[in-house]
Amino acid sequence: MKEIEVKGTIVSNDDSEIYEWFGIEHTSPAAVVKALVEADGDDVTLLVNSGGGDLFAGNEIYSALKRYKSNVTADITAFAASAATIICCGADKVRANPGAQYMIHNVSAWAEGDNRVMDSMSDVLKTANVSIANIYRLKTGMDEKKLLSLMSKGAGNIGTWMDAKQALEYGFVDEIIGDDGSLVAPVSIYNGVFATVLSEETKAKVRAQIAGSKADENLMNKQKARLALLKLKGGVKNV
Repeated sequence: MKEIEVKGTIVSNDDSEIYEWFGIEHTSPAAVVKALVEADGDDVTLLVNSGGGDLFAGNEIYSALKRYKSNVTADITAFAASAATIICCGADKVRANPGAQYMIHNVSAWAEGDNRVMDSMSDVLKTANVSIANIYRLKTGMDEKKLLSLMSKGAGNIGTWMDAKQALEYGFVDEIIGDDGSLVAPVSIYNGVFATVLSEETKAKVRAQIAGSKADENLMNKQKARLALLKLKGGVKNV
């Protein structure tokens, strides 16, 4: 059985190199698809510890898991939130460690413009919430209205936080790892576990720096190749 890590921020394929440049732990659709190809039909286990990230990247990974012909198990090792919960729903079975946390909430986005842009963005976000609720509905059997209520709970887009037992009761989790039926105490909510989502402005700046670094590297490689050629021709002497 092959293990595939789903850790850190869920990012698009285009943004992956930026997070790599920063050294931020992340997971992209391309990385998961590559791992599934390498699994070559064997059963796979996802090791999930992620605060979510890009919605469309999460949906892409969900679809890839649903297309995979063999069994997929998602083991939540510590934390699954936002887009990471969508990925978990793509597995045939979801298991959680007794101390795991599970969180669902409304989507959010950066927007800039006049009142028409804001109204349009509001409609887009509402539609996205319904799309996510549909995925949750297929997993849990709960109706859309209940799911949207859970996603909208709390101020500041905090959503609904669940310990392993609550996630099991709602149907997001199928099994608690190592539970013999005696697990009753809820797990305390802890601080500081959120995805590191970079702004579009930051990503644009980093892309420019990466492009500049690549250009410098290409120039250096060309100079090295030219120097090597000169050495072969006797145009440069070592002293």
